[in-house]
Amino acid sequence: MFGQRGSSRSRVALAGALSVGLAFSLTACGGDDDSGGGSTDTEASAIDCAPYKAFGELTGKTVTIYTSIVTPEDTPHKDSYKPFEQCTGVTVKYEGDKAFETQVLVRAKAGNPPDVAYVPQPGLLQQLVATGKAVAAPQETEANVDRFFGKDWKAYGTVDGKFYAAPLGSNVKSLVWYSPQEFKDSGYTVPTTLDELKTLTDKMVADKKKPWCAGISSGEATGWPLTDWMEDFMLRTAGPETYDKWVKHEVPFNGPEATAALDAVGGYLKNDQYVNGGLGDVKSIASTTFQDAGLKILEGSCSLHRQASFYAANFDKDTKIAEDGDVYAFYLPGKDATTKPVLVAGEFVLAFADRPEVKAFQTYLSSDVWANTKAKLSSGWVSANKGLDPNNMKNPIDKLSATILLDPNATVRFDGSDMMPAAVGSNAFWKQTTNWITGQDTKTTLDNIEKAWPQ
Repeated sequence: MFGQRGSSRSRVALAGALSVGLAFSLTACGGDDDSGGGSTDTEASAIDCAPYKAFGELTGKTVTIYTSIVTPEDTPHKDSYKPFEQCTGVTVKYEGDKAFETQVLVRAKAGNPPDVAYVPQPGLLQQLVATGKAVAAPQETEANVDRFFGKDWKAYGTVDGKFYAAPLGSNVKSLVWYSPQEFKDSGYTVPTTLDELKTLTDKMVADKKKPWCAGISSGEATGWPLTDWMEDFMLRTAGPETYDKWVKHEVPFNGPEATAALDAVGGYLKNDQYVNGGLGDVKSIASTTFQDAGLKILEGSCSLHRQASFYAANFDKDTKIAEDGDVYAFYLPGKDATTKPVLVAGEFVLAFADRPEVKAFQTYLSSDVWANTKAKLSSGWVSANKGLDPNNMKNPIDKLSATILLDPNATVRFDGSDMMPAAVGSNAFWKQTTNWITGQDTKTTLDNIEKAWPQ
């Protein structure tokens, strides 16, 4: 979700997703209820206000937020700030904008940035820091990140050795959607290794099924689901260290590691025996929208669909998404049952002001308190915050995602195309893999993407 290059995909991915507010009884943290600016329909639970007293008297101060998160997903965000506002007397002003990814850079360069921006991509974060307008995170925020997040997450918020931005929300991309009832009726078991995934796929073929369904059509962003497929397999076949070098172009895009990864994807998606259940042949993947593809699981015409946690938003509201429901998901396994590579995306909290109220707000957002408050208010949201209790998640997929992220064996890597130069990540990578699924060979595909890398 996914940054300037992923903005189109994030909007279509979340289209129709509803974030549900949960009402709590509010006990004022500091001062009486009147100091909070009036009553609200959706209230939040009380929190310990002690961590914010260190920032001094903040009553009457204002913090502005700028983000790409818009209605209806913005409602639980706004509600999650209420405990902080009650504690401190600070007013948080929220501005959501679908053009955020381009406009935030314009505003920063013009000297008119917000106090805080939710940046959905490490590459964009680096660009914003390069303007000279961003400020390093306060030590209180950094201490929270050291306590509640892994080093990999902290690294994505660090530029030139200086820590700027704490992680906010995240989503898990390494998921495979399936029908629990079909698995039960057919005696299938959830695979725990890549070899077991291949064995399961072949068993489904033997049972006269087309196991996989896939779609990559997404308007101007057509092709992005294939980049996720390749990144997931790059993590699994080449390992996280090589993945990092590939993303940074320290190894060529068309090298042997990338070739093996794309060929591994092709082993599934370019195999006519495996795809495209209920939709057509291999080439139908290019003309099928990613939103529609996984719905075939409910019809029984396909059995498996690799897509991120946010895909839950595409099922009808009457669909039961649970381990014993109409549809659910399992973790896309690694080479063995102990390694847990996880492809993710998410947002980071970058400040452009170092006023006490801004520092206090950054500290709140990086805390376990905020993560659990937000979890209770949202559906379709998760965080990698280690202080998050998965039992606070609103639905089974969110709980599954949180459990994956919080697994001590998890090796998290950010969406590679969102960190590559735009000429590659949201242009050549999308277009060339689309050509690949419709017949272009692997070598030509990767050679063309390599040629697109800026010199």
